[in-house]
Amino acid sequence: MKKMALLALVALASCQLDETPFSEIYTDTFYQTQQDAEAALVSAYAPLGNLFALCGLMAGDFSDDQTYPRPVVGRNALTQFTYDSEYSVFKSFAREGESPLQIWRVSYQGIERANWVLAKVPQTPMNPTRRTQILAEAYFLRAFYHWMLAKNFNEVPLRLQPSVDNEAAYVGKSSKAEIYKQIFADLDQAAAGLPSYPANEKGRTSKQAALALHAKAALYNEDWARAVGKVDELVQTGSVGLLPVVRDLYNINKESEARREILLAFEGERADGNRFTNYTALFGPANSSGLEYGKNSFGSIFAYQAFFDSFDPKDQRRQNLDTTYINQQGRVVNQRNITPITPKAVLVKKYQDPLSTATGSAANVPILRYADALLIAAEAEARLNGPTAKAYGYVNQIRSRAGLPNLTAGLSREAFVEAVLQERKWEFFAEGDRWYDLTRTNTFMQVIPKAVNDVYRTRTPQPKHRYFPIPLDEVLANPQLTQSADWQ
Repeated sequence: MKKMALLALVALASCQLDETPFSEIYTDTFYQTQQDAEAALVSAYAPLGNLFALCGLMAGDFSDDQTYPRPVVGRNALTQFTYDSEYSVFKSFAREGESPLQIWRVSYQGIERANWVLAKVPQTPMNPTRRTQILAEAYFLRAFYHWMLAKNFNEVPLRLQPSVDNEAAYVGKSSKAEIYKQIFADLDQAAAGLPSYPANEKGRTSKQAALALHAKAALYNEDWARAVGKVDELVQTGSVGLLPVVRDLYNINKESEARREILLAFEGERADGNRFTNYTALFGPANSSGLEYGKNSFGSIFAYQAFFDSFDPKDQRRQNLDTTYINQQGRVVNQRNITPITPKAVLVKKYQDPLSTATGSAANVPILRYADALLIAAEAEARLNGPTAKAYGYVNQIRSRAGLPNLTAGLSREAFVEAVLQERKWEFFAEGDRWYDLTRTNTFMQVIPKAVNDVYRTRTPQPKHRYFPIPLDEVLANPQLTQSADWQ
């Protein structure tokens, strides 16, 4: 198998969803060999790059209470909740690729490609073992993209067949229950056919990743027993664990060791112009002035001071934030000089790459982590059975790695769940997770108005902002599709 075929086609160019996506790759002249099948699978993986190199992370992180952008048209719309169903500001300033609009487009692009793999590869002459794995990977990807759509837009069309005609291409919305039922079914198919870590190829999914995604999807569907059960299955594989040092997760020289915890990632590569991410370059000081941050850093994303202050000083995870930095001349730059927009800017250190090039960075962006699975199990177990010893055991693994004492014993169910959500906040900042914790628990209306600073002095989300609006272009193009009720 070719090394990391997954991301050979990944680029940051904006991709439109063609409502009748017929092309030469899907005709009867393709899928004639194993090489054809491999190429089709690579194409199905490629939208992950568009999601986790930029838009999928920015949409959530710029809406949450942890990180904020330097004022830029489009990014401000996410932070201040001023976007509309037409996504007009993003279109007007050529920032569609940074918006929820892009999440919709590339997710359905990935689903379409996965559906073609599932429809055609069973008849392709090839090694039977590899065929099983290719189909399992396609099931995983279809589940993942549907989950991305559900957590961003709520009720969306389930696409389970390739678009051979308009009837297949134009479908209406499915209920949340139907969507998650299909996600779970696809992930069961995936887990049954995927290789276990470390036999999976770097950047490709594995049985462990399928179990982790199954648990996370179950959490979002409030299927607590399923979430706990899938994490238990994951633990029993014996192939996963926490890295002893949390900073090592983001050390580009320790990617191999980190794979034990990072079950799936967007794999960056300096030498490959198709495998880069500008998302990582948005962190760090402006004008690439930080010695450790990289040759390319734009000073575009910072952490709120209040978020930095919320950490226990002994928490090792606080080392992933900086209130000072070393410049290219070797001098310490104090916090008030990090950026002109505020004297309290805090830098995010998770994506440092001192050797980054003009085409991008080798820093990886985590998609699924074992730490996430542990905190999913802690929350789900508590919601199901209360704060049991089992629930405490899960969360205390995370706290121990962070250098903190065990969570206070004897907490109520509500207090324990809140403590777990707080651990998630500290653990996964700048990884595109926090906004969705706030929306799935429907607490964003209480939390976000308090997340302000001297750059964004007021933030006034409305109940409709729990989910992004379905792009108006898609509603107009598809006669079976209706806009979400809150956005009509």
